[in-house]
Amino acid sequence: MALSVNRLRQGAQYLSFLILMYGGRIGIHLGPALPCFGCPFVPGCGGYCYLMGLQGYIGFGMNAAALAGMGLWRALGWMLAFTVLTAVFGKTWCGWICPFGLVQDWLTALRKWLGVRERTFSTLVHERLTYVKYGLLIYLVATPPLVTAGILPEDFYLPFCNLCPGKSLLPLFAGETKYLALNLDNAVTLGFSLALMTVTGVTLVGGFFKERFFCIFCPLLALIHLLKPLTALKLVKTPDACIGCGNCRRACPMDIETVEKDTENVQTDECLDCARCVESCPSSAALELKFVNIGLVKSSRAGKAERGVAL
Repeated sequence: MALSVNRLRQGAQYLSFLILMYGGRIGIHLGPALPCFGCPFVPGCGGYCYLMGLQGYIGFGMNAAALAGMGLWRALGWMLAFTVLTAVFGKTWCGWICPFGLVQDWLTALRKWLGVRERTFSTLVHERLTYVKYGLLIYLVATPPLVTAGILPEDFYLPFCNLCPGKSLLPLFAGETKYLALNLDNAVTLGFSLALMTVTGVTLVGGFFKERFFCIFCPLLALIHLLKPLTALKLVKTPDACIGCGNCRRACPMDIETVEKDTENVQTDECLDCARCVESCPSSAALELKFVNIGLVKSSRAGKAERGVAL
């Protein structure tokens, strides 16, 4: 069963990639409220992440006329849609659906194929880096009102999109390369394009040597985690059933150490709900992914014996 779940997750990733990247070409339009990194800069995309809309809504919120022209109810509708999608599916948007997550998984597969060892951060460095995504979330929320108020130029209006590596990398799969070029319109656009190319390079190198590298800094993951109290999908642990083998942490793409500790709080702000820790656990019912109180994936000794340690 666990092996089939792993294959199901990979299948969901590829299907989601096709729909979110190319779905618009066949009439699929899922809107701008998705809790994953589908990108509106991809020609013919089938849906895209809520962060772009959020930046716009916050900016319009400082301007009553602009907000009225955009449609207050539409803005609230997309906000509600994002909340509901997050509440129902939790962070499976990150571990099972996100196109940019799949691109990072391809970098990891390339590293493994080349036989290059993964690099890891120390516990202290890892803990400090987790705060970066909250800083980016504050940045993208606080900047648009400054543009609307005339304090910053209009080129700051989508502050995070101007730095997001998804903007530069995902369009490449649709043959669009212009976001890797310098924008010479003015000093601000030049600065943003230089910053974007730098972030893109760091993301590619970091993603090659460290699995799911960009997810550590993803502000969308931070926003999803803030809605955790509403989320029906839970990763739970029974500490008494844990045998302390450490397989769960070794399998975790985010290298979350609390999953192997004697604690029930294993669904941290970096957890992707990918269920790889559950798949790798050899102890029956030590780890379980639940929807409300319905068990979806449960660790088992039999399942572990069938699939081995490596994932």
